[in-house]
Amino acid sequence: MKNLLLTFILLFSLSLNAQYAVMSAVDLNEGAEEDYLKLEEFWSAIHQEAIDQGLQAGWSVWKRTPQEGDQPENNEYLIFDIFNSMENLEKYFDSEALAQKVYKGKMSKRSIKRMMEGTGSESRERRNYTLKIVDQTIVAGGDVKPGDKATLNLMNKKNDDFENYESKVWKPIAEKNILNGRLRHWALVEVTDKADNAFEGFTHFAWNLMGNSDVEFEGMSGFKWDKLWEGIESSRDMQDSEEYTCVFAY
Repeated sequence: MKNLLLTFILLFSLSLNAQYAVMSAVDLNEGAEEDYLKLEEFWSAIHQEAIDQGLQAGWSVWKRTPQEGDQPENNEYLIFDIFNSMENLEKYFDSEALAQKVYKGKMSKRSIKRMMEGTGSESRERRNYTLKIVDQTIVAGGDVKPGDKATLNLMNKKNDDFENYESKVWKPIAEKNILNGRLRHWALVEVTDKADNAFEGFTHFAWNLMGNSDVEFEGMSGFKWDKLWEGIESSRDMQDSEEYTCVFAY
C-alpha cells in the first residue's frame, strides 16, 4: 500500500511539472498515412533524445477515430509536444542537431536533411495550438503507451465560473472514476494561442485517458447535482467527444 501511494505521488508530481504544450492537428493528404507514420517514426528518436536532455517533458502522437459526418478538413492525427515551462516551449530545441546525433552512423546527413525538410509534405495542413494545463488529476496505471485510448471534448468558455465548475465539480467525479478504473487521467486544458489557420470556436478542452471500458461510469444524482449540472452547462458550450488512439508516446 505504501509503495502504491508513493507511485501515485510520483506520477502526480511528474504530471504537474508538465504544464505547457503545443498541439498540432494534422490533416493528411489522401493516401499519405503510411508515409506520415514513417515520418513520425523518424521523429520519435529525436524527441526521445530531447526528453533525455531535459529539453522537453514528453511527446506523443494520437490517431483520431473517424466519425459519421466528418468533413474533409478534419484532422486524422494529433501531436503533443509537452514542456515543463513556457520558456522551454518558446525556446524549443535544435531538432537538426539532435537528429544528427541520434542517427549518426545509421543515416547519411543528406538523408536526415531530406527527412526533416520533407516534414509537412504529407499533410494538407497542420494547425498548431499553444496549450496550458489548468487542472488535472493523477495519471494512474503507468506510462501512456501505444494502443491507449483517450477522448477529447472541445469546449468554449461562456462565463468566469467555467474553470471553477470543471475543477471543483467535475474533477472529483473524474477522480472517483480513476479509483474505480474507468479512467486513468483527466485534464482541463486552455488554448492560450493558435496559428492563423487554426480552427475557432473553442477556448478549452477536456482530455480523458481511458481505463477499463467495462467498468460503469460513476456520476452523481439528485437535486443538488441537477443544480450543479445546470451551472456547468451554462458555463460552456461543449462539442461531441472525439476518440483518439495513441500511436507513439515518450
